[in-house]
Amino acid sequence: MLTVLVLSTAARADLLGHGGFVKDVAISLDGRQALTASFDYSVMYWNLPGGGRERRLDGHEGGVNSVAFLPGGARAISGADDGTMILWSLDDGAILKKYTGHRGKIAAVAVSPDGLLAATASWDRSIRIWDIQSGETLGILKGRDTNFNAVAFSPDGKRLLSGAHDSSMHLWNVADGALLLTITGHDFAVNSVAFTPDGRQAVSGSVDETVRLWDLENGRELAIWYAHAGPVIGVAISPNGKLVASGGMDKTVRIWHLASGKIVHAMEGHEGPVWSLSFTPDGRLLLSAGADEIVRIWDVEYGIPLGGELTEMIGAGHDEDGSRGARLFRKCRACHTTEIDGANKAGPTLYGVFGRLAGTVEGYPYSDALVGTDIIWTEENIDRLFAEGPDQFTPGSKMPLQRMTEPRDRAELIAYLKRITDSERGN
Repeated sequence: MLTVLVLSTAARADLLGHGGFVKDVAISLDGRQALTASFDYSVMYWNLPGGGRERRLDGHEGGVNSVAFLPGGARAISGADDGTMILWSLDDGAILKKYTGHRGKIAAVAVSPDGLLAATASWDRSIRIWDIQSGETLGILKGRDTNFNAVAFSPDGKRLLSGAHDSSMHLWNVADGALLLTITGHDFAVNSVAFTPDGRQAVSGSVDETVRLWDLENGRELAIWYAHAGPVIGVAISPNGKLVASGGMDKTVRIWHLASGKIVHAMEGHEGPVWSLSFTPDGRLLLSAGADEIVRIWDVEYGIPLGGELTEMIGAGHDEDGSRGARLFRKCRACHTTEIDGANKAGPTLYGVFGRLAGTVEGYPYSDALVGTDIIWTEENIDRLFAEGPDQFTPGSKMPLQRMTEPRDRAELIAYLKRITDSERGN
């Protein structure tokens, strides 16, 4: 019998709303919510599988690299380029605590299974173990003289596995910080690590384009899979321990059978590198986070994008005009309003932006770098902002680090923005 699966591209279930690379995705233990971390300095909280975005969490002063739920699903932690970890209330988006101490960016965070401890892997060449409640640093771990890219707690919470820039991995004892095992074998930096459910093995993804399986009793390499046509950035293991997912610079997601090493599915759909992967607790869905600013949701059994709508609700109005500029502006709507009575969001309202002096919207907490400048938001200056990027045009500001390289895209977006702000002003 031949079974034909028909997938409507209009029914893709994607998480849309970030204005920069999506670096990490995490799923709550009940599978009902997801968190995403982005270069746009934000964390977003989503309902699954089809409820859209719940809220945006702002508080970091740099791109957010990693995020994790605490047990119970009411709180979460995130780590960012600003070197801080933040504890969030997901009920109202409030910052409950900010943890400082690292002298470099935090590349990865992890939460112990009991929810009492957090671990942070940093580019200051250290890993820190934190008491989440008190904010106290319980241990500072240092192996070789190298930056750390990845960290994960074992299922029993007693050990910690890290991946480093120098291609090494380390297994640590959480209670006293003792180094239990140094694992070598990769040729280049280790970007991601994950324990099997029994805690006896682990998988890793590396810049050397491989995924490897390790015995954690002795550090022996059990398998090597030549996974991608480029660096492997993210790996994840299914809850039943039977499948491994990998994502890479080649824009693909692959699902492997752990026991045999055979590829089950090779999925394409991202338009940029795939940074992070996470299985739902029932193992039926896989979420992949990408540099294309989108989190895609995949049906694990069939290796296809999930049907149904899971996007931030844009609503009726200007986005319905069907223009290229309207489509380009959808990501901007996650951070900005354009209505006359629109409130400031993560970014200031864009109502009346043309002709406005930069840094002057009342009530918005601008960075010192933008306040007091002589920049007037004209079409020419907005074009320069998109073309050069805020790091060049407005250095020191908190604007997400992104560029729009195509002149046509910039022109279409600016024309659309001018049209809707002018019409809403009655001009």
